[in-house]
Amino acid sequence: MGMRQVLTLLSIIGGMLLLTGIAAYSQGDIRFVKDSAFDDPMRPPVKFHHDAHNQKAGITECNVCHHMYEDGEKLEYEASIGMECSQCHLSQNDNSKMDLIRAYHLQCRGCHLKESAGPVLCGECHQKTDQ
Repeated sequence: MGMRQVLTLLSIIGGMLLLTGIAAYSQGDIRFVKDSAFDDPMRPPVKFHHDAHNQKAGITECNVCHHMYEDGEKLEYEASIGMECSQCHLSQNDNSKMDLIRAYHLQCRGCHLKESAGPVLCGECHQKTDQ
């Protein structure tokens, strides 16, 4: 392996480590699922410890939850990190907050049902608590 190939390989590894670090740092402090679209929520926000959840669930790829779609197809190597769910699920004029709520429930509750793990009842996620 030549010097140029070694430098290219090191650059790729460095870039991957940087992106992983940015993603981990930006999500690690999340304690509640919040979205600015919910300015007057019907229920309390969902208490959520991002890193603990992913470790317990064995989730290593960001796009398991932070997915991206194009023409109805999930983009396997794309992730919506740093975006609120409402940025896509309320991006069309005919979307309502109920569509956004449905999207959250399909993503979270749907995975819990599929994996037979995690809460599925309203009060199990939307608990009254001091924030």
